[in-house]
Amino acid sequence: MTKKDFIHLMSAKADLNLKQSGAAYDAFLKVIEEKLKAGEKVSFIGFGSFNVVDKPARTARNPRTGKAIKVAAKKVVKFRPGSGLKTLKKGKK
Repeated sequence: MTKKDFIHLMSAKADLNLKQSGAAYDAFLKVIEEKLKAGEKVSFIGFGSFNVVDKPARTARNPRTGKAIKVAAKKVVKFRPGSGLKTLKKGKK
């Protein structure tokens, strides 16, 4: 599904025009991004939660040459599905 597809579906479900749906979509993502950058956890009961975790520096191997490569520490976003998505994943609706 593309952003355009999502906005069209959101428009139909929320009874909004496409411009309003697009603005709501952009605002929704912006709020999540801002909160994650601030180090906060973003949770939606039944859907899941997003949080930022630190990945430590490590040594990896180049699969082509076998040479050791140092990978720097970084912060990554993790998503943990809520109970609603877990049951969907198991094939239940």
